[in-house]
Amino acid sequence: MLREVHRFANEPLRLPDGLHWDIGGLYREICRGLTAAGPVRSAGIDAWAVDYGLIGADGELLGLPYHYRDLRTPLPGRNAPDARELFQRNGLADLPFNTIHQLRAEPDHRLAAAEHLLMIPDLLGYRLTGRMGAERTNVSTTGLYHIGDRDWDYPLLRRIGLPEGIFEPISDPGTALGSLREPVRASVGRDVEIVRVPSHDTASAVAAVPAATDSFAYISCGTWSLVGVERPTPLLSKAARAAGFTNESGVTGFRYLRNVMGLWLLQECQREWPGLDTATLCAQAAELPALSSLVDVGDPDFLPPGSRTPGGMSARIAARCDGTTPHTPAEFARCILDSLALGHARAVAAAVRTGGRDVDRVHLVGGGARNDLLCRSTASACGLPVAAGPVEATAVGNLLSQAITAGALRGWQAARQLVAVALPPVQYEPSGDPAWREAAERVALLEQRRGTA
Repeated sequence: MLREVHRFANEPLRLPDGLHWDIGGLYREICRGLTAAGPVRSAGIDAWAVDYGLIGADGELLGLPYHYRDLRTPLPGRNAPDARELFQRNGLADLPFNTIHQLRAEPDHRLAAAEHLLMIPDLLGYRLTGRMGAERTNVSTTGLYHIGDRDWDYPLLRRIGLPEGIFEPISDPGTALGSLREPVRASVGRDVEIVRVPSHDTASAVAAVPAATDSFAYISCGTWSLVGVERPTPLLSKAARAAGFTNESGVTGFRYLRNVMGLWLLQECQREWPGLDTATLCAQAAELPALSSLVDVGDPDFLPPGSRTPGGMSARIAARCDGTTPHTPAEFARCILDSLALGHARAVAAAVRTGGRDVDRVHLVGGGARNDLLCRSTASACGLPVAAGPVEATAVGNLLSQAITAGALRGWQAARQLVAVALPPVQYEPSGDPAWREAAERVALLEQRRGTA
């Protein structure tokens, strides 16, 4: 049985020098969660990818970690190896917020003062245990990990002028990090063993997919939608790079996936509509005609927070809309969810096309799995059955990793079988409505126009 004991918001901080993470607030809430959990055998830390903290010689942070949506990162091609070469080395889509480009934006004095670099989950683990390290699934998102050598890409670090000594040895999920530091133990009221889990939240979420076979695509849907398939080996073809795919380390090989903007669009719009909860908004949207208005969710202009534009994210959506311009919150929600479903379908189709393998269903996990309209629309857009759930897939994958480490589960196949029985997904069938194919062509035209603008 799973029981939620503590939940808290993760709000970034807008400071004079940019957008940052409130890492102290996160640490405080983690300690509260450990206290609320009572006696536990172990705990694991997962978080988002690409962001990091720099640690000085005194063991303290050199300022708060930057948020990946901060606009400080340079263009990927400037003072960096060619994107084609990078893809062969790291297997990643070359995105401006990748760690490699964030580090290229760091001032020389901060890099010179840094003794260690820790990804966000490793930074929180260090705060709890006093021990440093790097976990593979998160390291594989940085652009500084050599996918063939399975280690930091030291020749690349030297080429772009990054200090090699700040990068910690890499460990796999399933290894111990350590016990709580004495002050933390006193605060929490007990000792807890911290173990390494798949610390990239998507890696933990996909690990919890309740799949019976390997003939599936997955969508880990939250602020971002990560859409792809699992592979035993990375795929570094020209077609994969051109289609914007990335190869990240997972628990059963590699996650071959593409980033889709996700529920970020709706979340940012909801900031403009205080008091209107998601369930009510989506219920209202479900009463409206499908596909009346669409946007290309891959448009990079949707990446920064909505406050960047007068009128917020909704103004950006309205300006880029194909079809009837939305005006009410429900109309915007319908536009976003239909468009996101089509973005899912385009990514699934591209994963099948470039990966050379068929899939017979889509597993949608994460917060989006509770959104009935999005799940139904995704099934119709993909033309495939959608199995939705678990909603808290990242937490479930984290717990499964701890159970495997403790010897309570024999491996990931047994873990997925357990999820299928304990947390059976909700099944959605495609509608077969040809209007979804026509809508996909409309969005493809929007993408083409963006590419030629």
